[in-house]
Amino acid sequence: MLIELPIGWIVVLNGVGWPVIQFSLAWLFTLMPVTWFEPGDAHPWEQGGRFYERIFGIKRWKNRLPDAARWFDGGFAKGTLAGLDPAYLRRFIRETWRGELCHWFALGCVPVFFLWNPWWADLVMVGYAVMANLPCILAQRYNRLRLRRLLARQF
Repeated sequence: MLIELPIGWIVVLNGVGWPVIQFSLAWLFTLMPVTWFEPGDAHPWEQGGRFYERIFGIKRWKNRLPDAARWFDGGFAKGTLAGLDPAYLRRFIRETWRGELCHWFALGCVPVFFLWNPWWADLVMVGYAVMANLPCILAQRYNRLRLRRLLARQF
């Protein structure tokens, strides 16, 4: 803890800080052109998404995650597949990368909270950040792999 604050201020900063970070990043990423987001190749260990199904049981819970992109003008809803057109699928793939990167950036903001929190609260902040962002990252990766398989079957 570098900044000494009363516990009340710490609670307020922690409680307000995360929503401000998450929504600000979501809004900023929505403003960026989709052409900036070109995902790389899948990793062999992901096994076309089967890794996420087997290890995390992702099919059971991924549809319960919020999709904040639709809360902003220009956001791309990723909750359901709206078509099978190859151009749409390619756009959807890019959008999964945009979403994944946004959540990685949010995880990268954890050290900001180290400025005013005691060490034990730092652990709580890390735990929160992982629990709030990792499921979204996994879902974006899983969906991207499935969309790539679907796109490949069309050609």
